[in-house]
Amino acid sequence: MDAIDREILRELQADGRLSNQELAQRVGLTPSPCMRRVRQLEQDGIIQGYRAVISPEAVDRGFEVLVSVEVRRDREAVEAFEAALQDIPDIIEAYRLFGSPGCLLRIAVADLRAYERLWIEKLTALSGVTEVNSQIIMKRIKEPTGLPVGLPAGH
Repeated sequence: MDAIDREILRELQADGRLSNQELAQRVGLTPSPCMRRVRQLEQDGIIQGYRAVISPEAVDRGFEVLVSVEVRRDREAVEAFEAALQDIPDIIEAYRLFGSPGCLLRIAVADLRAYERLWIEKLTALSGVTEVNSQIIMKRIKEPTGLPVGLPAGH
């Protein structure tokens, strides 16, 4: 990846709806080589997809909670727990962590009542779960905007 590829990545992270024409102009290429570079970045798995950023309130998901979960530390319990998470759409991100807690979830629901229902009916009922701790998000201070795409290490 060279400096132009990195510039393409920066521009597309800022606005994934840029036309190839506009993108090419911004990175100093003509449209054809720009399109080839974007296609190559996609084929190489560097660009993994394009998404719309949706207002959580607009889809009744404005109440967000970070949940730390402890799961029994055996392979079967962890695998069953992780598989079960895939079937709970309210869980919008999930991470297995080193140390404690063993797992961190980001959950988006309508309100406290909806979270309480999820907590009682699903989270605490998952196989292997030994502890569930909830942190209600008061305010998002920094929105995800993409990865910093700078120069390669050592430059």
